[in-house]
Amino acid sequence: MRDKADKSVRLLSFKDDQPNELRGSLIPRSVREKQTTKKEAKNMAATTIKIAAPVVGVAMLAFVAVSSYGLVAAKQQVATPTVTIIDQDTAKEVTLSYGPQAAFSQEKFFNETRDAFIEKGISFIEVDFETKMVRHFESGVLTLSAPVLAFGQEGSWWDAPSGLYEVENSEVKDFSSLAQVYFPWTVTFEGNYAIHGVPEYPGGTPVKDDFTSGGIRISNADAEKLHELIAIGTPVLVYKKTPPKDHFVYAAEVPGVSAPHYLIADIDSGTILAASDLSVAVPIASVTKLMTAVVAAEKLDLDSRIQVTSPNFVESLIPRLQDRSSASVYSLLQILLVESSNEAAEVIAGEYGRAKFVEEMNTKAKQIGMLESTFVDPSGLGNGNTSTLADLFHLAQYIHINRNFIFEITAKEKLTGVRDTGEFSDLSNFNEVDELNNFVGGKIGETTAAGQTSVSLHEVSIQGSKRTVAIVLLGSSGRDEDVRTLMQFVEEQYRR
Repeated sequence: MRDKADKSVRLLSFKDDQPNELRGSLIPRSVREKQTTKKEAKNMAATTIKIAAPVVGVAMLAFVAVSSYGLVAAKQQVATPTVTIIDQDTAKEVTLSYGPQAAFSQEKFFNETRDAFIEKGISFIEVDFETKMVRHFESGVLTLSAPVLAFGQEGSWWDAPSGLYEVENSEVKDFSSLAQVYFPWTVTFEGNYAIHGVPEYPGGTPVKDDFTSGGIRISNADAEKLHELIAIGTPVLVYKKTPPKDHFVYAAEVPGVSAPHYLIADIDSGTILAASDLSVAVPIASVTKLMTAVVAAEKLDLDSRIQVTSPNFVESLIPRLQDRSSASVYSLLQILLVESSNEAAEVIAGEYGRAKFVEEMNTKAKQIGMLESTFVDPSGLGNGNTSTLADLFHLAQYIHINRNFIFEITAKEKLTGVRDTGEFSDLSNFNEVDELNNFVGGKIGETTAAGQTSVSLHEVSIQGSKRTVAIVLLGSSGRDEDVRTLMQFVEEQYRR
Protein backbone atom coordinates (compact mmCIF):
# COMPACT_ATOMS: atom_id res chain seq x y z
CA MET A 1 0.00 0.00 0.00
CA ARG A 2 1.07 3.63 -0.45
CA ASP A 3 0.71 6.89 1.50
CA LYS A 4 -2.25 8.71 -0.10
CA ALA A 5 -0.60 12.05 0.58
CA ASP A 6 2.73 11.07 -0.90
CA LYS A 7 2.53 8.22 -3.43
CA SER A 8 6.31 7.94 -3.54
CA VAL A 9 6.27 6.66 0.04
CA ARG A 10 5.38 2.98 0.32
CA LEU A 11 3.94 1.75 3.61
CA LEU A 12 3.98 -1.89 4.69
CA SER A 13 0.62 -3.31 5.71
CA PHE A 14 0.14 -6.44 7.82
CA LYS A 15 -0.74 -8.25 4.59
CA ASP A 16 2.51 -7.09 3.01
CA ASP A 17 4.42 -8.43 5.97
CA GLN A 18 3.13 -12.00 5.57
CA PRO A 19 5.30 -13.54 2.86
CA ASN A 20 4.34 -16.90 1.44
CA GLU A 21 7.46 -18.99 1.89
CA LEU A 22 6.12 -22.24 0.47
CA ARG A 23 8.39 -23.87 -2.07
CA GLY A 24 7.52 -22.58 -5.51
CA SER A 25 5.45 -19.67 -4.12
CA LEU A 26 6.01 -15.96 -4.62
CA ILE A 27 7.51 -13.88 -1.79
CA PRO A 28 6.46 -10.21 -1.85
CA ARG A 29 9.42 -8.24 -3.23
CA SER A 30 9.32 -5.69 -0.40
CA VAL A 31 9.84 -8.22 2.36
CA ARG A 32 12.25 -10.64 0.73
CA GLU A 33 15.20 -11.73 2.77
CA LYS A 34 18.49 -9.96 2.14
CA GLN A 35 19.99 -11.15 -1.13
CA THR A 36 23.06 -13.37 -0.98
CA THR A 37 25.97 -11.62 -2.62
CA LYS A 38 27.83 -13.33 -5.44
CA LYS A 39 30.90 -13.70 -3.26
CA GLU A 40 28.90 -15.19 -0.38
CA ALA A 41 27.13 -17.58 -2.73
CA LYS A 42 30.41 -19.02 -3.98
CA ASN A 43 31.49 -19.81 -0.42
CA MET A 44 28.33 -21.68 0.62
CA ALA A 45 28.60 -25.40 1.32
CA ALA A 46 27.34 -27.80 -1.32
CA THR A 47 24.54 -30.28 -0.77
CA THR A 48 23.51 -33.28 -2.86
CA ILE A 49 20.15 -34.16 -4.39
CA LYS A 50 18.97 -37.03 -6.56
CA ILE A 51 16.39 -36.77 -9.30
CA ALA A 52 14.82 -39.86 -10.86
CA ALA A 53 14.20 -38.79 -14.44
CA PRO A 54 14.92 -39.97 -17.98
CA VAL A 55 17.57 -38.43 -20.17
CA VAL A 56 17.56 -38.32 -23.94
CA GLY A 57 20.52 -40.12 -25.47
CA VAL A 58 21.32 -41.80 -28.75
CA ALA A 59 18.22 -42.38 -30.86
CA MET A 60 17.22 -46.03 -30.85
CA LEU A 61 14.35 -45.40 -33.25
CA ALA A 62 13.31 -42.62 -35.55
CA PHE A 63 10.34 -41.93 -33.31
CA VAL A 64 11.96 -42.25 -29.89
CA ALA A 65 15.30 -40.81 -28.88
CA VAL A 66 15.37 -41.91 -25.29
CA SER A 67 17.88 -44.41 -23.97
CA SER A 68 18.10 -46.09 -20.58
CA TYR A 69 19.22 -43.35 -18.26
CA GLY A 70 18.43 -41.82 -14.88
CA LEU A 71 19.60 -38.45 -13.55
CA VAL A 72 21.50 -37.23 -10.47
CA ALA A 73 22.21 -33.59 -9.57
CA ALA A 74 24.64 -32.32 -6.95
CA LYS A 75 23.85 -28.77 -5.92
CA GLN A 76 26.13 -25.91 -5.00
CA GLN A 77 24.25 -22.83 -3.78
CA VAL A 78 23.77 -20.44 -6.72
CA ALA A 79 26.69 -22.05 -8.54
CA THR A 80 25.50 -24.49 -11.17
CA PRO A 81 24.62 -28.04 -10.06
CA THR A 82 26.64 -30.92 -11.45
CA VAL A 83 24.36 -33.24 -13.37
CA THR A 84 25.32 -36.84 -14.06
CA ILE A 85 23.50 -39.31 -16.29
CA ILE A 86 23.63 -42.93 -15.21
CA ASP A 87 23.31 -45.66 -17.79
CA GLN A 88 20.94 -48.17 -16.19
CA ASP A 89 22.45 -51.04 -18.16
CA THR A 90 26.17 -50.39 -17.56
CA ALA A 91 25.86 -48.37 -14.32
CA LYS A 92 28.46 -45.97 -15.74
CA GLU A 93 28.18 -42.32 -14.81
CA VAL A 94 28.77 -39.55 -17.33
CA THR A 95 28.56 -35.86 -16.46
CA LEU A 96 25.87 -34.15 -18.48
CA SER A 97 27.42 -31.22 -20.31
CA TYR A 98 25.77 -27.85 -19.89
CA GLY A 99 24.13 -26.48 -22.98
CA PRO A 100 21.33 -27.62 -25.28
CA GLN A 101 19.87 -30.94 -24.12
CA ALA A 102 17.05 -32.63 -26.02
CA ALA A 103 15.91 -34.23 -22.75
CA PHE A 104 14.55 -30.90 -21.56
CA SER A 105 12.16 -30.71 -24.50
CA GLN A 106 10.32 -33.64 -22.88
CA GLU A 107 7.71 -32.07 -20.63
CA LYS A 108 7.81 -34.79 -17.96
CA PHE A 109 11.59 -34.70 -17.70
CA PHE A 110 11.67 -30.90 -17.53
CA ASN A 111 8.92 -30.70 -14.89
CA GLU A 112 10.52 -33.37 -12.71
CA THR A 113 13.89 -31.65 -12.85
CA ARG A 114 12.40 -28.23 -12.09
CA ASP A 115 10.29 -29.63 -9.24
CA ALA A 116 13.33 -31.36 -7.75
CA PHE A 117 15.28 -28.07 -7.91
CA ILE A 118 12.40 -26.39 -6.07
CA GLU A 119 12.05 -29.14 -3.49
CA LYS A 120 15.76 -29.07 -2.65
CA GLY A 121 15.96 -25.29 -2.46
CA ILE A 122 18.09 -24.50 -5.50
CA SER A 123 18.21 -20.94 -6.84
CA PHE A 124 17.60 -20.98 -10.61
CA ILE A 125 15.91 -19.37 -13.60
CA GLU A 126 13.15 -21.12 -15.55
CA VAL A 127 12.43 -20.12 -19.16
CA ASP A 128 9.21 -21.67 -20.48
CA PHE A 129 8.69 -21.12 -24.19
CA GLU A 130 5.23 -22.72 -24.07
CA THR A 131 3.69 -20.49 -21.39
CA LYS A 132 5.92 -17.55 -22.43
CA MET A 133 7.16 -16.96 -18.90
CA VAL A 134 10.50 -16.35 -17.22
CA ARG A 135 10.61 -17.25 -13.53
CA HIS A 136 13.28 -16.89 -10.88
CA PHE A 137 13.41 -19.11 -7.82
CA GLU A 138 15.51 -18.19 -4.80
CA SER A 139 16.28 -21.24 -2.65
CA GLY A 140 13.28 -22.97 -4.21
CA VAL A 141 10.89 -20.04 -3.66
CA LEU A 142 9.43 -18.10 -6.60
CA THR A 143 10.59 -14.49 -6.43
CA LEU A 144 9.86 -13.27 -9.98
CA SER A 145 7.35 -14.28 -12.63
CA ALA A 146 7.79 -12.26 -15.82
CA PRO A 147 5.79 -12.56 -19.07
CA VAL A 148 7.94 -12.89 -22.21
CA LEU A 149 7.32 -10.09 -24.72
CA ALA A 150 9.25 -11.73 -27.56
CA PHE A 151 11.64 -14.57 -28.28
CA GLY A 152 14.68 -14.51 -30.54
CA GLN A 153 14.03 -15.39 -34.14
CA GLU A 154 13.62 -19.13 -34.50
CA GLY A 155 16.77 -20.76 -35.79
CA SER A 156 18.94 -17.71 -35.12
CA TRP A 157 21.98 -17.73 -32.81
CA TRP A 158 19.78 -16.00 -30.19
CA ASP A 159 17.18 -18.77 -30.23
CA ALA A 160 17.76 -20.75 -27.03
CA PRO A 161 17.02 -24.48 -27.38
CA SER A 162 15.80 -26.62 -24.52
CA GLY A 163 18.61 -27.34 -22.12
CA LEU A 164 20.41 -26.78 -18.85
CA TYR A 165 22.62 -23.71 -18.76
CA GLU A 166 24.28 -21.36 -16.30
CA VAL A 167 24.41 -17.58 -16.09
CA GLU A 168 27.77 -16.44 -17.47
CA ASN A 169 27.45 -12.67 -17.36
CA SER A 170 25.12 -9.79 -16.63
CA GLU A 171 25.22 -6.21 -17.91
CA VAL A 172 23.18 -3.12 -17.14
CA LYS A 173 23.37 -2.12 -20.80
CA ASP A 174 24.89 -4.30 -23.50
CA PHE A 175 25.48 -3.05 -27.05
CA SER A 176 25.14 -5.47 -29.98
CA SER A 177 27.18 -4.54 -33.04
CA LEU A 178 25.19 -7.08 -35.05
CA ALA A 179 21.76 -5.71 -34.18
CA GLN A 180 23.00 -2.14 -33.64
CA VAL A 181 20.91 -1.77 -30.50
CA TYR A 182 21.39 -1.70 -26.74
CA PHE A 183 19.96 -4.50 -24.63
CA PRO A 184 19.15 -3.25 -21.11
CA TRP A 185 19.55 -5.43 -18.02
CA THR A 186 21.02 -8.39 -19.90
CA VAL A 187 21.51 -11.81 -18.30
CA THR A 188 23.63 -13.97 -20.60
CA PHE A 189 23.89 -17.75 -20.62
CA GLU A 190 25.68 -20.07 -23.06
CA GLY A 191 27.34 -17.20 -24.89
CA ASN A 192 24.68 -16.13 -27.37
CA TYR A 193 21.56 -16.73 -25.32
CA ALA A 194 20.24 -13.93 -23.16
CA ILE A 195 17.31 -12.59 -21.20
CA HIS A 196 16.99 -8.83 -21.44
CA GLY A 197 14.71 -5.82 -21.40
CA VAL A 198 13.27 -3.96 -24.40
CA PRO A 199 16.08 -3.20 -26.90
CA GLU A 200 16.65 0.44 -27.81
CA TYR A 201 18.53 2.23 -30.54
CA PRO A 202 21.39 4.61 -29.76
CA GLY A 203 19.63 7.72 -28.62
CA GLY A 204 17.12 5.83 -26.47
CA THR A 205 14.31 4.97 -28.92
CA PRO A 206 12.81 1.56 -28.09
CA VAL A 207 12.53 -0.94 -30.94
CA LYS A 208 9.13 -1.77 -32.38
CA ASP A 209 7.22 -4.88 -31.33
CA ASP A 210 8.11 -6.72 -34.55
CA PHE A 211 11.88 -6.34 -33.93
CA THR A 212 13.24 -9.89 -34.27
CA SER A 213 16.84 -9.59 -33.09
CA GLY A 214 17.83 -10.42 -29.54
CA GLY A 215 17.04 -13.20 -27.13
CA ILE A 216 14.29 -13.57 -24.54
CA ARG A 217 12.69 -10.17 -24.12
CA ILE A 218 10.86 -9.20 -20.94
CA SER A 219 9.86 -5.77 -19.64
CA ASN A 220 12.61 -3.43 -18.46
CA ALA A 221 11.23 -3.51 -14.92
CA ASP A 222 11.25 -7.31 -14.80
CA ALA A 223 14.69 -7.45 -16.44
CA GLU A 224 16.11 -5.09 -13.85
CA LYS A 225 14.66 -7.21 -11.01
CA LEU A 226 16.10 -10.38 -12.54
CA HIS A 227 19.47 -8.67 -12.93
CA GLU A 228 19.44 -7.85 -9.21
CA LEU A 229 18.38 -11.35 -8.14
CA ILE A 230 20.81 -13.56 -10.03
CA ALA A 231 24.43 -14.46 -9.46
CA ILE A 232 27.00 -15.73 -11.93
CA GLY A 233 26.60 -19.51 -12.13
CA THR A 234 22.85 -19.50 -11.50
CA PRO A 235 21.32 -22.48 -13.34
CA VAL A 236 18.95 -21.75 -16.22
CA LEU A 237 16.39 -24.39 -17.22
CA VAL A 238 14.91 -23.85 -20.68
CA TYR A 239 11.83 -25.72 -21.87
CA LYS A 240 10.76 -25.66 -25.49
CA LYS A 241 8.30 -28.32 -26.58
CA THR A 242 9.51 -30.85 -29.10
CA PRO A 243 8.29 -29.86 -32.57
CA PRO A 244 5.57 -32.06 -34.04
CA LYS A 245 7.03 -35.26 -35.39
CA ASP A 246 7.31 -35.82 -39.10
CA HIS A 247 4.88 -38.66 -39.68
CA PHE A 248 5.95 -39.29 -43.24
CA VAL A 249 6.20 -43.04 -43.74
CA TYR A 250 8.21 -44.42 -46.65
CA ALA A 251 6.42 -47.74 -46.61
CA ALA A 252 2.79 -47.82 -47.67
CA GLU A 253 0.16 -48.52 -45.04
CA VAL A 254 -0.45 -52.18 -44.49
CA PRO A 255 -3.96 -52.95 -45.72
CA GLY A 256 -6.21 -55.27 -43.77
CA VAL A 257 -4.92 -54.49 -40.25
CA SER A 258 -7.81 -53.96 -37.84
CA ALA A 259 -5.67 -52.35 -35.13
CA PRO A 260 -5.57 -48.52 -35.32
CA HIS A 261 -2.13 -48.65 -33.69
CA TYR A 262 0.38 -51.14 -35.07
CA LEU A 263 4.13 -51.43 -35.42
CA ILE A 264 6.53 -53.97 -36.87
CA ALA A 265 10.23 -53.31 -36.44
CA ASP A 266 13.59 -55.07 -36.27
CA ILE A 267 14.23 -55.63 -32.56
CA ASP A 268 18.02 -55.39 -32.85
CA SER A 269 18.50 -52.54 -35.32
CA GLY A 270 15.37 -50.61 -34.42
CA THR A 271 14.43 -50.25 -38.09
CA ILE A 272 10.71 -49.60 -38.49
CA LEU A 273 9.20 -51.72 -41.25
CA ALA A 274 5.65 -50.44 -40.88
CA ALA A 275 3.85 -48.39 -38.24
CA SER A 276 0.82 -46.25 -37.49
CA ASP A 277 0.07 -43.71 -34.72
CA LEU A 278 3.32 -44.27 -32.88
CA SER A 279 2.91 -41.75 -30.05
CA VAL A 280 -0.75 -42.13 -29.04
CA ALA A 281 -1.15 -43.43 -25.46
CA VAL A 282 -4.00 -45.93 -25.07
CA PRO A 283 -4.94 -48.73 -22.62
CA ILE A 284 -2.72 -51.81 -23.01
CA ALA A 285 -4.52 -54.45 -20.88
CA SER A 286 -2.41 -57.47 -19.86
CA VAL A 287 0.61 -56.37 -21.89
CA THR A 288 1.17 -54.56 -18.57
CA LYS A 289 2.37 -57.90 -17.18
CA LEU A 290 5.61 -57.60 -19.16
CA MET A 291 6.56 -54.69 -16.91
CA THR A 292 5.30 -56.66 -13.89
CA ALA A 293 7.67 -59.47 -14.85
CA VAL A 294 10.60 -57.07 -15.31
CA VAL A 295 10.14 -55.51 -11.86
CA ALA A 296 9.59 -58.92 -10.24
CA ALA A 297 12.77 -60.26 -11.82
CA GLU A 298 14.78 -57.28 -10.61
CA LYS A 299 13.29 -56.92 -7.13
CA LEU A 300 12.45 -60.49 -6.03
CA ASP A 301 14.42 -63.72 -5.74
CA LEU A 302 12.95 -66.07 -8.36
CA ASP A 303 14.11 -69.07 -6.32
CA SER A 304 12.27 -67.96 -3.21
CA ARG A 305 8.88 -69.20 -2.09
CA ILE A 306 6.22 -66.76 -1.03
CA GLN A 307 2.91 -67.09 0.75
CA VAL A 308 -0.12 -67.19 -1.49
CA THR A 309 -3.41 -65.65 -0.51
CA SER A 310 -5.56 -65.72 -3.61
CA PRO A 311 -6.80 -62.12 -4.10
CA ASN A 312 -10.61 -61.90 -4.03
CA PHE A 313 -10.71 -58.68 -6.06
CA VAL A 314 -9.33 -60.17 -9.30
CA GLU A 315 -10.15 -63.24 -11.36
CA SER A 316 -8.07 -65.28 -13.80
CA LEU A 317 -9.32 -67.24 -16.79
CA ILE A 318 -7.59 -70.29 -15.34
CA PRO A 319 -7.64 -70.00 -11.51
CA ARG A 320 -4.70 -71.84 -9.97
CA LEU A 321 -4.05 -70.30 -6.56
CA GLN A 322 -7.18 -70.92 -4.48
CA ASP A 323 -5.89 -74.07 -2.77
CA ARG A 324 -2.24 -73.09 -2.43
CA SER A 325 -0.51 -71.69 0.63
CA SER A 326 2.79 -70.93 -1.11
CA ALA A 327 4.52 -70.93 -4.50
CA SER A 328 7.89 -70.06 -5.95
CA VAL A 329 8.25 -66.69 -7.64
CA TYR A 330 9.45 -68.52 -10.76
CA SER A 331 6.23 -70.59 -10.89
CA LEU A 332 4.14 -67.46 -10.41
CA LEU A 333 6.00 -65.81 -13.28
CA GLN A 334 5.10 -68.78 -15.47
CA ILE A 335 1.35 -68.47 -14.98
CA LEU A 336 1.62 -64.67 -15.05
CA LEU A 337 3.18 -64.71 -18.52
CA VAL A 338 1.84 -67.88 -20.11
CA GLU A 339 -1.76 -67.85 -18.85
CA SER A 340 -1.95 -64.13 -18.01
CA SER A 341 -2.86 -64.86 -14.38
CA ASN A 342 -4.22 -61.75 -12.66
CA GLU A 343 -3.98 -63.58 -9.34
CA ALA A 344 -0.27 -64.19 -9.84
CA ALA A 345 0.25 -60.52 -10.68
CA GLU A 346 -1.35 -59.44 -7.41
CA VAL A 347 0.47 -62.07 -5.31
CA ILE A 348 3.84 -61.02 -6.78
CA ALA A 349 3.12 -57.32 -6.21
CA GLY A 350 1.80 -58.02 -2.73
CA GLU A 351 5.02 -59.75 -1.73
CA TYR A 352 6.96 -56.53 -2.41
CA GLY A 353 4.18 -54.22 -1.23
CA ARG A 354 1.55 -53.49 -3.86
CA ALA A 355 1.75 -49.69 -3.87
CA LYS A 356 5.53 -49.75 -3.82
CA PHE A 357 5.59 -52.36 -6.59
CA VAL A 358 3.41 -50.22 -8.88
CA GLU A 359 5.65 -47.27 -8.08
CA GLU A 360 8.64 -49.35 -9.15
CA MET A 361 6.85 -50.18 -12.42
CA ASN A 362 6.50 -46.49 -13.21
CA THR A 363 10.06 -45.75 -12.14
CA LYS A 364 11.40 -48.52 -14.35
CA ALA A 365 9.36 -47.19 -17.26
CA LYS A 366 11.08 -43.80 -16.92
CA GLN A 367 14.49 -45.36 -16.55
CA ILE A 368 14.24 -47.24 -19.84
CA GLY A 369 12.71 -44.34 -21.75
CA MET A 370 8.98 -45.11 -21.65
CA LEU A 371 8.08 -41.45 -21.19
CA GLU A 372 4.43 -41.69 -22.20
CA SER A 373 3.50 -44.77 -20.16
CA THR A 374 1.57 -45.08 -16.90
CA PHE A 375 0.94 -48.13 -14.74
CA VAL A 376 -1.77 -48.28 -12.09
CA ASP A 377 -1.82 -51.99 -11.22
CA PRO A 378 0.29 -55.12 -11.87
CA SER A 379 -2.33 -57.04 -13.89
CA GLY A 380 -3.40 -54.56 -16.57
CA LEU A 381 -7.09 -54.73 -15.62
CA GLY A 382 -7.26 -50.99 -14.95
CA ASN A 383 -7.87 -48.66 -17.88
CA GLY A 384 -5.19 -46.38 -16.43
CA ASN A 385 -2.47 -48.75 -17.64
CA THR A 386 -1.58 -46.89 -20.82
CA SER A 387 1.33 -46.78 -23.25
CA THR A 388 2.29 -46.09 -26.85
CA LEU A 389 3.69 -48.19 -29.67
CA ALA A 390 7.02 -46.41 -29.25
CA ASP A 391 7.21 -47.09 -25.53
CA LEU A 392 6.18 -50.73 -25.83
CA PHE A 393 8.78 -51.34 -28.52
CA HIS A 394 11.33 -49.79 -26.16
CA LEU A 395 10.16 -52.20 -23.43
CA ALA A 396 10.47 -55.12 -25.84
CA GLN A 397 14.02 -54.07 -26.69
CA TYR A 398 14.92 -53.79 -23.00
CA ILE A 399 13.59 -57.28 -22.25
CA HIS A 400 15.18 -58.74 -25.39
CA ILE A 401 18.60 -57.36 -24.45
CA ASN A 402 18.55 -57.50 -20.66
CA ARG A 403 15.82 -59.90 -19.47
CA ASN A 404 15.28 -62.24 -22.42
CA PHE A 405 14.28 -65.13 -20.16
CA ILE A 406 10.92 -63.34 -19.79
CA PHE A 407 10.23 -63.83 -23.50
CA GLU A 408 11.61 -67.34 -23.25
CA ILE A 409 9.01 -68.18 -20.60
CA THR A 410 6.19 -66.80 -22.76
CA ALA A 411 7.24 -69.00 -25.66
CA LYS A 412 8.55 -72.18 -24.03
CA GLU A 413 6.80 -72.19 -20.66
CA LYS A 414 10.06 -72.94 -18.85
CA LEU A 415 13.60 -71.66 -19.04
CA THR A 416 16.42 -73.48 -20.78
CA GLY A 417 18.81 -74.93 -18.20
CA VAL A 418 16.34 -74.61 -15.31
CA ARG A 419 15.78 -77.95 -13.59
CA ASP A 420 12.59 -76.88 -11.85
CA THR A 421 9.80 -77.20 -14.39
CA GLY A 422 7.50 -75.22 -12.15
CA GLU A 423 4.63 -76.17 -9.90
CA PHE A 424 1.86 -75.83 -12.43
CA SER A 425 1.35 -78.43 -15.15
CA ASP A 426 -0.56 -78.41 -18.45
CA LEU A 427 -0.23 -74.67 -18.95
CA SER A 428 -2.24 -73.13 -21.79
CA ASN A 429 -0.10 -70.63 -23.68
CA PHE A 430 -2.35 -67.70 -24.58
CA ASN A 431 0.41 -65.88 -26.47
CA GLU A 432 0.97 -68.12 -29.48
CA VAL A 433 -0.43 -67.13 -32.88
CA ASP A 434 -2.47 -69.62 -34.83
CA GLU A 435 -0.90 -70.78 -38.11
CA LEU A 436 2.50 -69.23 -37.31
CA ASN A 437 5.49 -71.23 -36.13
CA ASN A 438 7.97 -68.33 -35.83
CA PHE A 439 6.79 -66.95 -32.45
CA VAL A 440 9.72 -66.50 -30.02
CA GLY A 441 8.11 -64.54 -27.22
CA GLY A 442 5.56 -61.95 -26.25
CA LYS A 443 2.42 -61.15 -24.31
CA ILE A 444 -1.21 -60.58 -25.24
CA GLY A 445 -3.99 -58.71 -23.48
CA GLU A 446 -7.65 -57.88 -23.86
CA THR A 447 -10.16 -55.68 -22.07
CA THR A 448 -13.23 -53.80 -23.22
CA ALA A 449 -11.39 -50.47 -23.11
CA ALA A 450 -8.14 -51.71 -24.69
CA GLY A 451 -9.50 -54.15 -27.24
CA GLN A 452 -6.98 -56.84 -28.14
CA THR A 453 -3.36 -55.89 -27.48
CA SER A 454 -0.07 -57.68 -27.92
CA VAL A 455 3.69 -57.42 -28.04
CA SER A 456 5.21 -60.38 -29.89
CA LEU A 457 8.59 -61.37 -31.32
CA HIS A 458 8.98 -63.46 -34.47
CA GLU A 459 11.94 -64.86 -36.36
CA VAL A 460 11.99 -64.14 -40.08
CA SER A 461 14.52 -64.46 -42.90
CA ILE A 462 15.29 -61.11 -44.55
CA GLN A 463 17.73 -61.03 -47.45
CA GLY A 464 19.17 -64.35 -46.33
CA SER A 465 19.72 -63.24 -42.75
CA LYS A 466 17.70 -64.46 -39.78
CA ARG A 467 16.19 -61.47 -38.01
CA THR A 468 13.86 -61.01 -35.06
CA VAL A 469 11.02 -58.58 -35.57
CA ALA A 470 8.69 -57.18 -32.93
CA ILE A 471 5.01 -56.62 -33.60
CA VAL A 472 3.03 -54.31 -31.33
CA LEU A 473 -0.75 -54.10 -31.65
CA LEU A 474 -3.08 -51.82 -29.67
CA GLY A 475 -6.85 -51.72 -30.06
CA SER A 476 -7.04 -54.69 -32.41
CA SER A 477 -10.27 -56.54 -33.08
CA GLY A 478 -8.47 -59.54 -34.61
CA ARG A 479 -5.05 -59.92 -33.06
CA ASP A 480 -3.94 -63.18 -34.72
CA GLU A 481 -5.10 -62.08 -38.15
CA ASP A 482 -3.33 -58.71 -37.74
CA VAL A 483 -0.08 -60.45 -36.79
CA ARG A 484 -0.31 -62.75 -39.82
CA THR A 485 -1.07 -59.79 -42.10
CA LEU A 486 1.95 -57.85 -40.85
CA MET A 487 4.21 -60.88 -41.17
CA GLN A 488 3.02 -61.42 -44.75
CA PHE A 489 3.75 -57.75 -45.50
CA VAL A 490 7.31 -58.09 -44.23
CA GLU A 491 7.92 -61.27 -46.19
CA GLU A 492 6.65 -59.70 -49.39
CA GLN A 493 8.47 -56.39 -48.98
CA TYR A 494 11.77 -57.34 -47.36
CA ARG A 495 12.42 -61.06 -47.75
CA ARG A 496 13.96 -60.90 -51.22
